[in-house]
Amino acid sequence: MTVAESHRAVEAVWRIESARVIAALARMTGDLALAEELAQDALVAALEEWPRKGVPDNPGAWLTLTAKHRAIDQFRRRDTYQRKLQEIGRDMELRQETAEAELDDALDDHIGDDLLRLLFTACHPALPAEGRLALTLRLLGGLSTAEIARAFLVPEPTVSQRISRAKRTLTDKKIPIELPPPAELPNRLASILEVIYLIFNEGYAATAGDDWIRPSLCQEAMRLGRILAGLMPAEPEVHGLLALMELQASRIPARTARDGSPVLLLDQDRSRWDRLLLRRGLNALRRAEDLGTLGPYGLQAAIAACHARALKPEDTDWERIAALYRLLAHLTPSPVVELNRAVAVGMAYGPARGLELADALREERALRDYAHLPAVRGDLLAKLGRAEEAAAEFRHAAELTRNARERELFLQRAAALPT
Repeated sequence: MTVAESHRAVEAVWRIESARVIAALARMTGDLALAEELAQDALVAALEEWPRKGVPDNPGAWLTLTAKHRAIDQFRRRDTYQRKLQEIGRDMELRQETAEAELDDALDDHIGDDLLRLLFTACHPALPAEGRLALTLRLLGGLSTAEIARAFLVPEPTVSQRISRAKRTLTDKKIPIELPPPAELPNRLASILEVIYLIFNEGYAATAGDDWIRPSLCQEAMRLGRILAGLMPAEPEVHGLLALMELQASRIPARTARDGSPVLLLDQDRSRWDRLLLRRGLNALRRAEDLGTLGPYGLQAAIAACHARALKPEDTDWERIAALYRLLAHLTPSPVVELNRAVAVGMAYGPARGLELADALREERALRDYAHLPAVRGDLLAKLGRAEEAAAEFRHAAELTRNARERELFLQRAAALPT
């Protein structure tokens, strides 16, 4: 294996194993920042050793064991060697092979709890949203600071500062790396689900930049969702979120034309939808339904399933979608949900009914700079034959969006209307 091949292998292993390594170290040390630092040290050691000695049979255990040895060295230097050694529960006089075997057993016993602790810590409500996003992608996604910066179109130092501030907040507020008590679980889980869906949404419909879609972010969010579903299999909303992401992601191959321009849902070639993701999403939705009443993510997944089951746009059950949006609006009142309901009502019962709902949202402060409000009104006005008003709405939507592809789409729709 060449050095370049070894480095690629290290990078691949790191992306897969880094969350488990950091989670195990966080349990051992009780210090998230130290855990990540030790894991990074182990990564550097792998980059040095693996090209010479080859990739070990259990690379994740190798990284964790290497990091653990460095932790013990640090504890020794801090004159706390004996106390920390007892906490870690390892006898450094044991032979290397015995230590590795014990480590494997420990990982098998704790891996689920360790990852959950790490996820609940990275998504702690005490952190601002951008800090939770960056920290989660760094610790559980295995993304570098540069990769996160590219994904969200922000300078690398900004991402670095967000991660540093998040870690400092966890330290200053003395937030323990542990699972929340049962009474706090619903609210804390809601924070995790929100972070994962924010990551997915930024990939599915980028808020800014030249690309309408960033599939890599969608993939990271779905990977985190699958991890969470494996760790919390009895939580219906976890499966609801996973279903929603997989059903929406199934459309990605058809959401852009060859030149990268957006293709709207009703214009998409549905034969290009990813059938595997569709099946996985529908299965996850059934799992959520079997576990109990659907929550907000489950209801959105049920809406996405209506589109997934329609072989042709005209087969879509818009009346059911409108009813589901009404339930969603009752469960989580939101101007954006009401705007989506206006679209569904317009498709189910005619554009005049939809426009009535959309017009009622024009004074909502939350939608004042939201490009999709004028875009929805433009679409409904066009269907009613009010071309001049519709064109003005599409041009207004183009002024509000920060995404170049979306801006082009709105301007094209305005230009295509009869004058």
